[in-house]
Amino acid sequence: MLQEGILNPHVLDLIARIRHTNTLVICDWAFPYWREIETVDLALTRGIPNVLDVLKLLQPNFKVGHIWQAEEFLNTNPPETISAFDECFSSFPEAEVTREPHLDFKTRVPDAIGLIRTGDPTAYGNVIIESV
Repeated sequence: MLQEGILNPHVLDLIARIRHTNTLVICDWAFPYWREIETVDLALTRGIPNVLDVLKLLQPNFKVGHIWQAEEFLNTNPPETISAFDECFSSFPEAEVTREPHLDFKTRVPDAIGLIRTGDPTAYGNVIIESV
């Protein structure tokens, strides 16, 4: 029985299928449903879990080469939220971070291997991570 790290079998199954340059979406509670990609819904209630919780749990299992986020995130969130995301992103030392218009961000979603939905209420807190 797993007792540490990621315990959810659906998340484990999803990340086990991610290969070189594949992407994974980690999104907030309000992100649209995408019927064409596999979705693992972890949202329990407002804020639980949040996007950063999921990113931190993925870190030991997932080598990230690129992180995308909507640039609108910077204009709609307080400095402490932006700092928390930037600090989390910096824990992936090989990752290049790109903030782009939200509409451009959403065009990347259909190419992802899957999507993990969280209970995060952070505006534009969605991220797409690409494996190395």
